[in-house]
Amino acid sequence: MTSDRIAKAAVLCPSKLSGHARGGGARTTPLVTRKVGSTSLLNGITEFEPGAAIPLHTHNCEESVMVLKGEAIAEIDGSPHRMAAGDTTWVAADVPHRFINASATHAMRIFWTYASIEATRTIVATGETRRIDAEASG
Repeated sequence: MTSDRIAKAAVLCPSKLSGHARGGGARTTPLVTRKVGSTSLLNGITEFEPGAAIPLHTHNCEESVMVLKGEAIAEIDGSPHRMAAGDTTWVAADVPHRFINASATHAMRIFWTYASIEATRTIVATGETRRIDAEASG
């Protein structure tokens, strides 16, 4: 893609894209980002090893997450919710939440979408804020 041409579509194959470790046994593969021409949303896939969890965090925009594989626990504003493949969350901006793989033996995979290209993640425990699209390792 050249700088004078705006992308109008993309077909993305997660198995052919490199992801990055998020820590705690989670690995993320960004899909729709600025790099493919998006101007209004971000999405991707995060895979959790058995028993893995990500820290409690908030975003500056709405987020929706669908469980693609396995069983998850979505902790949203202090309440745990068991989820199976196909179940989907919607979380408003600034609501603390996290995802946990409910299985000690099988991987779990989620598909996430942020309602802003400027989405950030703030870790509740530390207050550290990072742009979602800046987390990728390359």
